[in-house]
Amino acid sequence: MRVVAPFFAAVFFAAVFALALTVPLPAQQPAPAPAAPAAPGFTLTIGAWPDGDDIPLKYTQAVATPVSPALSWSNVPAGTRSFVLHFHDPDVSINRTTATQVHWLVWGIPGTATGLAENVPQGPQLPDGSRQISASGQIYRGPGARAAGPKHHYTFEVYALDTTIDVPMGANEQETRTAVMAAIQGHILGKAVYSGLFKRPQ
Repeated sequence: MRVVAPFFAAVFFAAVFALALTVPLPAQQPAPAPAAPAAPGFTLTIGAWPDGDDIPLKYTQAVATPVSPALSWSNVPAGTRSFVLHFHDPDVSINRTTATQVHWLVWGIPGTATGLAENVPQGPQLPDGSRQISASGQIYRGPGARAAGPKHHYTFEVYALDTTIDVPMGANEQETRTAVMAAIQGHILGKAVYSGLFKRPQ
């Protein structure tokens, strides 16, 4: 008897294969677009020394009349209306509390500002309408860590705010800083930091 099953099987599989070729393949999905590079962050720069390096003596209490360094900031967050500068010594504890030494607090800096010039004059109010205070009064206070101890990590912080604040001068720098920091809560669009090291020469 003649066997024809293999013949029909071959014909069947050939038909299935031909049918499969007529079925369109699913369209290839386009590759996702590469993510846009992150925008550069709010940045504070002090040209007088590299970030984290030793602070030159002219800006410190190692000289009779220290001057404030020139500060510049860039990549300001959109919507910024004013700035606050806080320069302090986090290595100091005031009156056995977490309060640090206030070396310079400037608030009410206009949102159009891109920095502060070197040697800002003393006085309660600056030409741009901003106000200032420190542990030395209404003036920049240079770093002054004693020679016998380690170098202190003096820190400049600039806050970009979505509002303007009208905080009056307090009885002292600690009270004023507390009031200023309370006023900026919920309004900080960005923060930029720069630091330097210092202790008095032997």
